[in-house]
Amino acid sequence: MPELAEVEYYRRQWDCGVGAKVVAVRLHAEKRVFRGASTSELRRRVTGSRFVESRARGKQMLFRFSGGGWLGIHLGMSGTLRVEPGPFHPGKHDHLVLQQAKRALVFRDPRMFGRVKFDHGKVAPDWWSEGAPEIGSEMFNATFVSDFLRRHGRAPIKAVLLLQNGFPGVGNWMADEILWRARIAPAAWAGSLTLPQQAALRRATRFVSREAMRIIGNDFSEPPRSWLIHQRWKSGGVCPRHGRQLERGTIGGRTTAWCARCQRM
Repeated sequence: MPELAEVEYYRRQWDCGVGAKVVAVRLHAEKRVFRGASTSELRRRVTGSRFVESRARGKQMLFRFSGGGWLGIHLGMSGTLRVEPGPFHPGKHDHLVLQQAKRALVFRDPRMFGRVKFDHGKVAPDWWSEGAPEIGSEMFNATFVSDFLRRHGRAPIKAVLLLQNGFPGVGNWMADEILWRARIAPAAWAGSLTLPQQAALRRATRFVSREAMRIIGNDFSEPPRSWLIHQRWKSGGVCPRHGRQLERGTIGGRTTAWCARCQRM
């Protein structure tokens, strides 16, 4: 599933269309990616409007159009955004196409776990502004993190890191990377972390998020070889610090990799 940095990368793909008019909207209205959204209003409001700006927050994206149109996209597990030149005819999995004179902005989602939302108004919709503070913001402070861990104290910290109302944009590989850098065992109860561990967790979360946005979010480049991500996918992957083979298991319902030497219970 795309995480914070991948979402930022895909958001940027459509930015080439900022300032241009949408001459047609093509969509598969019956598909579940549009659950809860009025596809007729989306088509009516966006057709003829200009693409004004885009934003990303956690795993969500928001696209603003002239006339008060707000398009929200969550990529789910297999969603992607891309740009096609000139006139474009949607394929089976191209569920939303915003056609402009020189290009087509395409949302594709083969597995349809993604979601498209639409709202109309002078300000961003409530579903965009609600939720946890962004990891890079001042509100993502020690008090917020400590309170969130306390509220979910009986859950393993790996599972808590994946909760989007506390750590927006963090997904499976980022959670493993954060815990490895903070030297915290993924199965440790969130409520058992000491204040120094909480501080290390917050620092690691900010670092991984910031660097992933800078590297992956920019042009989908790979992080440095010293990152755990390169070993966690490998059969027989080892800890980048000292070469010990990584442990593997399912924690919080997700496949998890960690170093038993670095991340002791």
